[in-house]
Amino acid sequence: MYPGHWATAKPDTPAVIHAATGETMTWQALNDASNRVAQLLRRLGLETGDHVSLLMENHFDYFPFAWGAMRAGLYLTCINRYLTVEEAAYIVTDSGAKAVLASGITCDLVALRILTPDTTHHLAVRGSADGWQDYAMLLQAERPIPLSYEPMGDSMLYSSGSTGRPKGIKRPLSGKTVQEGIPGVQRANPYGIDDATIYLSPAPLYHAAPFGFCMRTLCLGGSVVMMEKFDAEAALAAIERFRISHSQWVPTMFVRLLKLDSAVRDRYDLSSHQVAVHAAAPRPVEVKRQMMDWWGPILWEYYAGTERNGSTIIGPEDWLAHPGSVGRAASGMIHICDEEGVEQPSGEAGLVYFEQPAKPFEYHNDAAKTAGAAHPEHPNWTSLGDVGYLDGDGYLYLTDRKAFMIISGGVNIYPREIEDALILHDKVADVAVFGIPDEDFGESVKAVVQPVPGVEASAALAVELTTFAKDHLAGYKVPRSIDFMAELPRLPTGKLYKKVLRDPYWPKKN
Repeated sequence: MYPGHWATAKPDTPAVIHAATGETMTWQALNDASNRVAQLLRRLGLETGDHVSLLMENHFDYFPFAWGAMRAGLYLTCINRYLTVEEAAYIVTDSGAKAVLASGITCDLVALRILTPDTTHHLAVRGSADGWQDYAMLLQAERPIPLSYEPMGDSMLYSSGSTGRPKGIKRPLSGKTVQEGIPGVQRANPYGIDDATIYLSPAPLYHAAPFGFCMRTLCLGGSVVMMEKFDAEAALAAIERFRISHSQWVPTMFVRLLKLDSAVRDRYDLSSHQVAVHAAAPRPVEVKRQMMDWWGPILWEYYAGTERNGSTIIGPEDWLAHPGSVGRAASGMIHICDEEGVEQPSGEAGLVYFEQPAKPFEYHNDAAKTAGAAHPEHPNWTSLGDVGYLDGDGYLYLTDRKAFMIISGGVNIYPREIEDALILHDKVADVAVFGIPDEDFGESVKAVVQPVPGVEASAALAVELTTFAKDHLAGYKVPRSIDFMAELPRLPTGKLYKKVLRDPYWPKKN
């Protein structure tokens, strides 16, 4: 399904709702606006398979532009609004975007125009600058009718770039029409999303998971309640106000929700809430247990990447029986392999590969990175760089990212386990663990802690946290040193720029 279908079925029903204001965009409005966008992009000369970029804060305009690009058969690249203008320009240029829609609230339009001379069309909303066309005025001139042929487009999103330059993840277009809907949505719907769903989106729309879940919900006829930005209490208020049935979160949001005062947590009626989906980053087992105790057994977890090379899923009952697991394979077959590509038995950790019938994706303009994601002997087995193991029942447990594993005295140490322990301390708001140089052991364990508001960073606090770690971890895993930071460099999506934290401790390579 797509907006044209739902505009016929329920034209005056809200497709998108603004969580803070209650303002709505009806299905008829979304359908008309996305038709205008598709007509505009075609008139500007973009053809099936061309690229467009979108750089914008969470706003109603996001959805018509996204659906318009899809209805014109284009690749759409949503850009992280928190990037510098140079970083954003790199993505616009690298993607080969023929048009970019940018908000003057989000970026420096003048600088972005200068840095993207090969992009033919610069469309501005909520701002203006030389060389930019007024997007709203252009749309007014277009007719709100569908193109004569509407091939289904796709997103081409970029990796976060936490270990280097971000890379676009490109898949072949499906060859289907937009009337057939987003490929796989109808059959891959374990969460029961349908035309009665009211879905809360508390995260930035540029990120793969929030964008994908919003588009999935709209495809299936549900209503999206969009938050401009995440706020723990505001999210609870939105669940009550709009009778939210489904939602999608990242683990840092759970931590912030749990650290609310109990009186605030108990203030809101959450009885409508049926499914809370989470992924995007590791989360401590105890945090999920506490969320289950509060919200009930409604938490569903999945493991997947923007690459869509495979996925796992686990429902609440299965998780309670297999705590800490991210589930069994939902797409692709899982293989756990060592550094040489040798498959490992159950219980042995290694690099997580998904097997698909054919190579599922490529990194745009980076053949080496594409090849590096594949198994040395099986090109249709690909990995996102995560380390984990399978139990005897085929449930996957992730231990950490390969890139951040600490090797101290020949022993492999996974930072996630240490982070999971420290985050449970009531004075810790956020924490990152990584290895730093050590003359004797090669690497030693370093923790960087963000204290909760009102708690002073001090040597005494470092001692307190070290003692806490000793009570919960084996001795070799206890941080040898702890530094403090007012706020860790974490995106609203939950992604931590650990490389930014780690690099200053290591000598620069010549």
